[in-house]
Amino acid sequence: MPKKSSRPSVADEQAAPGGAAAVDRAISLLTAFQPGESALTVTELAERTRLYNSTVLRLLASLAHGRLLRRTADGRWALGPEVARLGALYTASFSLEDVVLPEMRELVARTQESVAFHVRQGEQRLVLLRVDSPQLLRDHVRAGDVLPLDRGAGGRVLMACSGAPGRLYDQVRQDGYVMVTGDRIPGLVGISAPVWRTGTELAGALTLTAPEIRVQPSFVDELRASAARLTQALGGRAPG
Repeated sequence: MPKKSSRPSVADEQAAPGGAAAVDRAISLLTAFQPGESALTVTELAERTRLYNSTVLRLLASLAHGRLLRRTADGRWALGPEVARLGALYTASFSLEDVVLPEMRELVARTQESVAFHVRQGEQRLVLLRVDSPQLLRDHVRAGDVLPLDRGAGGRVLMACSGAPGRLYDQVRQDGYVMVTGDRIPGLVGISAPVWRTGTELAGALTLTAPEIRVQPSFVDELRASAARLTQALGGRAPG
């Protein structure tokens, strides 16, 4: 019997409370695949999950039976057709609003400032979702409004993530967010960060706006943390 490794497996580290260890291990195999990889060897899967090869082989047999993984002609392992079927079902039932709006409400509750979610619409940007600040002094933008793409924090992020050239957009891509003052309305500060979905597909820009006199240094971290949580919830990752 092989000696148990002193280093816990990925499944052990990320075990579901009250869950089944075998299922946790199988999930760790599925999540071992990274964007751009078509197939992995048993050794690669074992290394990434920190499971014994013998354990990996047993799990692969069950996952192949369920068509979640398949063996390729060269003996490696790739995602199976059942993953595609489940992905299609998820996409068909998915509502961006159901995921994004609760996080926006929590961000407004923490900062007491207005939050919007912008998406690109040609050469403009659409306010897809909006949660207003409870304070009377705020910008009066509504969901459904169309705003300039080349002014305002949300527009700057959408342009940067679409590859727009220029020092400002280079900085946005490097920092992963932008903070601008008076870019669209004098005295209004906008802080925005991209939200990614399904790998590196841009879902939109999460944007907090506030009068300059009320802006707190913590707003940047709060906004970026919300954008990161949404990216994770949508199955995305920042490119690069």
